[in-house]
Amino acid sequence: MLDIGWTELMVIGIVALIVVGPKDLPKMFRTLGQMTAKARGMAREFQRAMDDAADSTGVKDMARDLRKATDPQGMGLDELDKMRKWDPLKDDAKGAKPDASADTARDADDEEAAFDKIASEMDNLRKERAASDTTQAPTAKPSAARPEAPPQSTPVPPPPEGEQPDAKDKGQA
Repeated sequence: MLDIGWTELMVIGIVALIVVGPKDLPKMFRTLGQMTAKARGMAREFQRAMDDAADSTGVKDMARDLRKATDPQGMGLDELDKMRKWDPLKDDAKGAKPDASADTARDADDEEAAFDKIASEMDNLRKERAASDTTQAPTAKPSAARPEAPPQSTPVPPPPEGEQPDAKDKGQA
């Protein structure tokens, strides 16, 4: 509270004994104790009044609901923390931890085998996903329709015999 240790209390007691005197010292300590008891009683009464006011306004209910809403266990965040700490190489296939008596130091072959197992499982999942995508998506064959031919220009009739085509017609023919 006041962060006073036993040595400080001894010094205060010795100074009080010298200043007040041995005759009036018990009376002074009694008065000090009564004042401390009154201060504690007033603080307790104030705290009780504040608790009653909070109860009547519903603050405690709101605080309880807020605590419940932000509870990590209630929201499932505790499971998320477990998954964040999960190491698939240290757990067996059923998700249980191996025995503590088992050798914790794995050699390179065991690690390589574990990586190969994970890689094969991932390949199988990819194949299953690809197979399900092909069965769900309708397969459409490209249409065999011909592309539309560009419009052809109208042919220019040849000039009658004996007439020479003029320069404009030469450029078009």
